[in-house]
Amino acid sequence: MKKIVPFLITGLLSAVLAIGIFTMMDKSEPVQAAPLYPVLTNYSPTQPVLSGSRKVVGPDLVMAANVSKSAVAFIESRSVTASGYFGKRNYDASTGSGVIVSEDGYIATNHHVIDGGQAFSVLLEDGREYEAKLIGSDPSTDLALLKVEAEKLPHLTFGNSDSLLVGEWVLAIGNPFRLYSTVTAGIVSAKSRNINILDESGIESFIQTDAAVNPGNSGGALVDMRGQLMGINTAILTYSGQYEGFSFAIPSNIAKKVLEDIREFGSTKRGWLGVVIRPVDAALAKASGLTEVAGVIIETVNASSAADQAGLQPGDVVTGIDGQKIVNTPDFMGKVGQHRPGDVLRFEYIRNGKKKETTVILSESRTSVTPRIASSKSSEQLLHDLGMNLRDLNTTEKSRLPREGVMVQSITPGSPIAKANMEEKFIITKVNGVSVLTVDDFNEELKLAVSGVYLQGYYEDFPGNFAYNLALD
Repeated sequence: MKKIVPFLITGLLSAVLAIGIFTMMDKSEPVQAAPLYPVLTNYSPTQPVLSGSRKVVGPDLVMAANVSKSAVAFIESRSVTASGYFGKRNYDASTGSGVIVSEDGYIATNHHVIDGGQAFSVLLEDGREYEAKLIGSDPSTDLALLKVEAEKLPHLTFGNSDSLLVGEWVLAIGNPFRLYSTVTAGIVSAKSRNINILDESGIESFIQTDAAVNPGNSGGALVDMRGQLMGINTAILTYSGQYEGFSFAIPSNIAKKVLEDIREFGSTKRGWLGVVIRPVDAALAKASGLTEVAGVIIETVNASSAADQAGLQPGDVVTGIDGQKIVNTPDFMGKVGQHRPGDVLRFEYIRNGKKKETTVILSESRTSVTPRIASSKSSEQLLHDLGMNLRDLNTTEKSRLPREGVMVQSITPGSPIAKANMEEKFIITKVNGVSVLTVDDFNEELKLAVSGVYLQGYYEDFPGNFAYNLALD
């Protein structure tokens, strides 16, 4: 026992000494939680590690804005009407924007900006004001051309809208709320959009962007980062009447052609193909041997038309024009709408699963058209086969609803219409691209359909436009 005690005392003293030394050496502060602080939602607390001296920068839009804004003008369209006692005169005016497209004073704008106007004034960014002359307008593309007597004006040059890419930065320049030379930025959200804002003969192949566009921007410029004119701002989709993130512009390739026609001839010269088309859906793509759901199928070909002379037939699926892919109906209409009578186009199409090509020379007009062959089935039988009953809109509905058409009164369970997910009270406005106002109109177009029917319309209680594609036996 006496031998163990010294070892215990020595061990105890060593432990006490070690603890004391450790305590003296430990001068660190207690660990505290990191403070919380508010940040914006696009703040990243972890910065990327970049090689070399490369920096993360946003798009430089200053040059494009400086180049473009002086070429965008404020447009006022005025009209005078006489009414009431003693021939009292009423003065009306609408305003919008315009794009100077030549140094000698030609100005592009929208048809709806000048529609009904009798006198037009143009205010430039530098404060100069001119009276303008209307050279002409085209409701089918919502374009108009004005002319002021001036020289050496700042102007924009047309770019190639087909080269625009989804995701590419663009600027919208216009005069919303009389704030002329207002510049907003966004990206190309989509191309070849159809929003059913023009009449049935209209060409809708809009560029969709998220650049802010408000009342007064109509007729203004959509430019790329180099300051090239890529489109004419035209419309928005909205519930409130103000900008909600969806704006649409007429592509420059269409605008350039139409404006050149108006300048040279006073009206547009549209090349005529002579076909009725409808979009390709999944079933048609599979039946035609397509690797993707893209293109348009030719429903009918008018005899002696440009398409007929080129050898195109009903059932052909057009997949490309002049080497450019055709995705949908607006894409097809936009490509053809860029051309005049006499222009030569190379069509790529699929017939019976085989790829083919042909050359089409666009004709002058519809004058060579012959009637399409109607189905041997009665209208009642065709409607029964589709599985629906229709009725005309009554007077109250016509006054309440935004557009006329025919009402789907009932749908047969298990029918082609039911399988297409159409619901009762759908209001059909177009059959294979042709507007219908009555059941008789609908039946007439249905009897002329060959292999399928493409129904467009809307529901009173649901926002937006709807379409249904059905094959016919």
